Amino acid sequence: MKKTLATGLGLLLALASAAAAQTVTIYSGRGEALIGPLIGQFEAETGITAEVRYGGTAELATLVMEEGPNSPADVFWAQDAGALGALAEHFAPLPAEVNGMVLEAFRNPANNWVATSGRTRVLVYSLERVPEGNLPAKITDLADEKYNGRVAWAPTNGSFQAFVTAFRLVEGDAAAKAWLEAMIANDTKVYANNGAQIEGIANGEVDFGLVNNYYLGRYTAADAEFPVGMTHFEAHDIGNLLLVAGAGVIAASDNAENARKFIDFLLSPAAQQFITLQGNEYPVVTGIIPHATLESLETVGAISPAVDINKIGDLEGTLTMLRDVGLL
Repeated sequence: MKKTLATGLGLLLALASAAAAQTVTIYSGRGEALIGPLIGQFEAETGITAEVRYGGTAELATLVMEEGPNSPADVFWAQDAGALGALAEHFAPLPAEVNGMVLEAFRNPANNWVATSGRTRVLVYSLERVPEGNLPAKITDLADEKYNGRVAWAPTNGSFQAFVTAFRLVEGDAAAKAWLEAMIANDTKVYANNGAQIEGIANGEVDFGLVNNYYLGRYTAADAEFPVGMTHFEAHDIGNLLLVAGAGVIAASDNAENARKFIDFLLSPAAQQFITLQGNEYPVVTGIIPHATLESLETVGAISPAVDINKIGDLEGTLTMLRDVGLL
């Protein structure tokens, strides 16, 4: 009888192990509307079932920290490099050749995560109410009285938080906090996300917004007359920050092989082409057909501020500052 029970238990464990070998658990700060089809493609190609938990990048990064060695996540896919840097010690090292595939501007030399796409911060504005000559030269100009009540932002957005982290790194905490407080005093309008800012401009609620480059293309692709334009600030302004989305294998994962397969898939030509053409983002590997509406990576690189994306990992410091000024 004992032998029968032991045999049965062994079989159950073997079946459970086999089932686990065909799954991968992903914590994704990237939205389901964009990456859902890509996840489906991964499953179809590999036979691996992806169990995805969607949420805000900062929220999920905090969750991974809290879960520690008990985290069920195998992969963390972040919307921004700030969260990736914050989780560096929670990632298992990747083979050097993984980052070796990635364009230098987006590379993580420490190999604890890898970029999956590039994006740049931009200013969106009303084509109906903002003459071209009235565009601000610097992002700090938006705190001027003439922009009172006319600007939108999304403080809970991961890329905005990465921008604030970069601002702190370049200009110092005092300057970053002073700008945030000046923008609040100038009645900057809070929106839930980047898309809501763009819609707010189109609806006449505000005239300007601070978003990532790829959002506006989703609206103009559906409506060539959509009344919102996009621009950068003057060269090297912090408002032109070049950022990445990226992923890492959680060190606590007991399913690292499938996690690596997922990351390898994200760097594959098919996935990179999908992210570029469907997501309006920049590919991070060579040989990908660029999106026709995007400025070249060379142009974007020339006007971006000199910020090492590998050094903007103090997410907690940024969240604390945003709480202190009342934005979270």
